[in-house]
Amino acid sequence: MEWINEIIYWHWLIVAVVLIILEILIPGAYFLWMGVSAIFVGGLMYIFPELAFLVQILIFAILSVTAVMMYRSYRKKNPLVTDEPALNRRGEKYIGQSFTLKEPIVNGVGKIKVDDSTWKIKGFDIDAGETVRVVAAEGTTLIVEGSTVIVK
Repeated sequence: MEWINEIIYWHWLIVAVVLIILEILIPGAYFLWMGVSAIFVGGLMYIFPELAFLVQILIFAILSVTAVMMYRSYRKKNPLVTDEPALNRRGEKYIGQSFTLKEPIVNGVGKIKVDDSTWKIKGFDIDAGETVRVVAAEGTTLIVEGSTVIVK
């Protein structure tokens, strides 16, 4: 365990680089802040080379946890804004739109062609040619309602 006494500032800088590379490979904004904490401890070691290893680890741990908690708090108060919030949820962009059925809805299930794709739809039984409005999206299924309902 004598190697612990031989740790110097550039060891912490290597740890910081490894953590930042991990952040690039496994995004999540946790390794980044741990890497920044390691850079800070490396700077302290440069200024105070006789700093005990246990103190170094303690400073690193406290800084890492504090930085991650501050980042999470900041992200909660300032969520990322995007110009297409439903980018990976394609069905949501059709909510509120109306379409004309080419095929009837039978037993509560049917299909509809929207843009360049065919969607499974659920709703009351409705004849082909009627207009339906999308009211919700559940995965790859659009939930629709129409003005005409077939009573059997």
